[in-house]
Amino acid sequence: MYITIYNRTNQDVNTFQDLFDTIAASAEKRLDLPQDYELSVTFVRSRTIHTINKDYRGIDRPTDVISFAIRDDMDDEMMEGMNDLGDIFINIEYAAKQARQYGHSYDREIAFLFTHGMLHCLGYDHMKPEEEKVMFALQDEILDPIIDRNGESYES
Repeated sequence: MYITIYNRTNQDVNTFQDLFDTIAASAEKRLDLPQDYELSVTFVRSRTIHTINKDYRGIDRPTDVISFAIRDDMDDEMMEGMNDLGDIFINIEYAAKQARQYGHSYDREIAFLFTHGMLHCLGYDHMKPEEEKVMFALQDEILDPIIDRNGESYES
């Protein structure tokens, strides 16, 4: 998977490229995906994601992550040959707050939000209990072998 990172914050986020590549490779292997998918990740602050959430989802508040899956509105025939999965927006301020709240590292939270957004772009959802069970189990299966709750990466 080819991942492009955009930064609309003043924080250095380039350090996440290798982590995202590792997570994507794990997802490709676990889900038997082709390696030529593309995905963009944009790091933003609460004000920006609040605007996106309000404009596109009708929810007037900031959130931690928003995904725009390109394939959501396409049928299988339209998807043939399409490599772009969509766009993920990660709120760095929420990530820091949630890392403290959940008692794990900032890197783990960023990795979790990326994994969550990537699965949405791959068509997974958690609107129904049975969907949630599948998606959340996949998040753990993909992420836990890569980075622990303290943010320590495991050697491959």
